[in-house]
Amino acid sequence: MNTAILGTGSYLPETVLTSAELGRRLGLGEQWIFDKTRIAERRVAAPDEATSDLATRAAEHALRAANLAATDIDLLIVATSTPDQPIPATACAVQANLGAMRAAAFDVDSVCSGFVYALVTAHALLEADPLPRNALVIGADTYSRILNYEDRRTCVLFGDGAGAVVLGKRGGGRGLLSSALGSDGTTADYVTVPGGGSRRPASAATIAAGEHYFAMRGRQVRDLASRVLPELVVDVAKAAELEVSEIDLIVPHQANGRMLEELAGTLDLRPEQMHLTVGRYGNTGAASVPITLDDAVRSGRLFDDDVVLLVAFGGGMSWGGATLRWTRPRKPAEAR
Repeated sequence: MNTAILGTGSYLPETVLTSAELGRRLGLGEQWIFDKTRIAERRVAAPDEATSDLATRAAEHALRAANLAATDIDLLIVATSTPDQPIPATACAVQANLGAMRAAAFDVDSVCSGFVYALVTAHALLEADPLPRNALVIGADTYSRILNYEDRRTCVLFGDGAGAVVLGKRGGGRGLLSSALGSDGTTADYVTVPGGGSRRPASAATIAAGEHYFAMRGRQVRDLASRVLPELVVDVAKAAELEVSEIDLIVPHQANGRMLEELAGTLDLRPEQMHLTVGRYGNTGAASVPITLDDAVRSGRLFDDDVVLLVAFGGGMSWGGATLRWTRPRKPAEAR
């Protein structure tokens, strides 16, 4: 038995913030943001939408695609760096929203790598224990809550959203084939929200200093990603006994369109090998990979027996990749 993706889902808030509008706010030319990032627009959560709300909607879509009920879920993991609140885990709020009361629920925070970390964790837990059968893995972030919309280095990149997959035990050599996770804590200051934790608890001073806003050392992040990601893609493919040219579809973290163009060039990828949503949704953090995977499924980009490679990097710094042999979603008559 192996763990395979049985269904995917995503949710994007209704409000669209275009790069042209954001550029005008920042005093930039309408083309400046697109030229730098290839991002034309991103979504912004409504005032009454929290991360758990986005995650719940994406999870409902994934469960529907998998022809499973929330009560069929044994394990529920939410990858996020923008939780509803510090305590409790956002996954517990999602569990309550869905009625998935049989599931063990917890969060993973590896920033934009979080979904891949959560996927590999769910796979390992399902394989280690014969009793649990199905897992719900969600990536969800509401970066609009922690962005400084006067900081052009960060606010132009990010959007809100959630994506989800249902994992289940299946035979026939389908499902997860290989994975690799890594991190370098010496670069932890590359991506931060300095205030609000145990080191710098919330206070009038931290608020006045803007320490509750997202901060990023963009050039250092880009240099690290440019060094780590190509090697990671090659290594994860090789672990599955494949060359990169044999991968049917690569779904990368949608950090920056220009960066993804460079990655494709470095790996000599064919245009049809990489699926992108960055132009429409921007960087949605831990939601980026599952949103793009769901978009690929709904766009007819994945077929039975295809090999898909997921790859991401994020704060920590952290990175992760996984290959899966795709299996067709079960029809309603085959469910349960």
